[in-house]
Amino acid sequence: MTDPCLLPATALAALFRSGALSPVEALAALEARIARLNPLLNALVARAPEAAEAARASEARWRAGTPLSALDGVPFSVKDNITMAGLPCAWGSPLYAGFVPEVDELPVARLRAAGLVPLGKTNVPEFTLQGYTDNTVYGATRNPWNTALTPGGSSGGAVAAVAAGLGPLALGTDGGGSIRRPASHAGLIGLKPSPGRIPRCDGLPAILLDCEQIGPIARTSADLTALLHLLAPADARDPASLALPAFAPPATPPRLRIRYVARYGANPVDPEIAANCAAAAQALAALGHHVEDAPPPFDQDEVNAIFGAIGQSGLAWLLGTLPGNPSPTAEPLRQMAAAGRALTGAQVFGALDALAGYRRRMAEFFQTTDLIMTPAAAALPWPATETHPPEIDGQPAGPRGHAVFTAFANLAGSPGIALPCAPSAAGLPIGFQLVGASGADALLCAIAAEWEAAHPWADRWPAL
Repeated sequence: MTDPCLLPATALAALFRSGALSPVEALAALEARIARLNPLLNALVARAPEAAEAARASEARWRAGTPLSALDGVPFSVKDNITMAGLPCAWGSPLYAGFVPEVDELPVARLRAAGLVPLGKTNVPEFTLQGYTDNTVYGATRNPWNTALTPGGSSGGAVAAVAAGLGPLALGTDGGGSIRRPASHAGLIGLKPSPGRIPRCDGLPAILLDCEQIGPIARTSADLTALLHLLAPADARDPASLALPAFAPPATPPRLRIRYVARYGANPVDPEIAANCAAAAQALAALGHHVEDAPPPFDQDEVNAIFGAIGQSGLAWLLGTLPGNPSPTAEPLRQMAAAGRALTGAQVFGALDALAGYRRRMAEFFQTTDLIMTPAAAALPWPATETHPPEIDGQPAGPRGHAVFTAFANLAGSPGIALPCAPSAAGLPIGFQLVGASGADALLCAIAAEWEAAHPWADRWPAL
């Protein structure tokens, strides 16, 4: 039989169902692979001591024919800004290094209740506010495709674990692209859902408001969809979830109107990313979708201004709730916090009012266009301990130059999914994103399945 570590979650569950493999055996294989590879990658930073007990309980349920869900016994990891009872939740910062929550955030609780096996926590940058994964608590996480490079961030530990076969499923968060960009750097599929699609409660302070959502990371579209089925039911403790329909991807998506945005103004894009994402746009057109090249339907300066004000004020507020109003460790975050402390209440309110207007305009845009397609990231992965690439395509790039394509979806309250396309000449993964109207999560999962059937990627593995 194929190494269980190299099997998708849905394939593992099928073997559990048939009795050809047990959750205990699958976990044992994963434990051995984690012991061998995690020291190279630093993806998992805290291990769940209850994993073995959870695997034994799942094995007993499968033998009795009473699984708790279709994914009972499948291992999963949890990003270290999502609370998990009994495990440290450092949020990448010494300021939270001693924090051990007593309850699971709701998505973690749901996966435990569905019988999945928790592996532990995955690494993040400080306060999950940067696009790489390094911190003074746990150190840098490395990309399985080239361990000298970053997997991106802030869900860098999550994607490194799944890409390396250290568990088939991960929970990440995406406040400005923090699932979609790392997924593109690791050759995976990742979804930033609509607000409420995955209900949240009992978690860390929401310093990015509802722009940040918990989302699934997986190797295949079937895995991602199966995981989302477990996470998506509404919960009254997250009122946004009550307004959404039941999660039900169509078997075949309709032919869609897709606006392909190749670049934002003068922001540079790596030539291989530009070429391979353009080829993916043509391939979507070949599947029968109407794809047109056009500029973005929003002003990038407005997006940057709103996103900056929310992040700065949110970080400043969080620090103000801690004893002594401390400063972060990372210098870029110190600057961010200082900018947030300098904002007036009127300026923050103005940013929120601008956000509301932006959401109305984007909702109107999606009345006549189904999806926006862009590259998921503007740069290929860069050295693991550097915050960002200083240049892209020979042009200077600031701290967010690699991340220009993603935050518009968070501000719009839109779901966005990252899908692999052809890799670079050196074998580094490249991904594109599709963004739809609020509530279009099921549609994105359906088109992901269609894309994967036509252009499969799951057999691509890093040479570790």
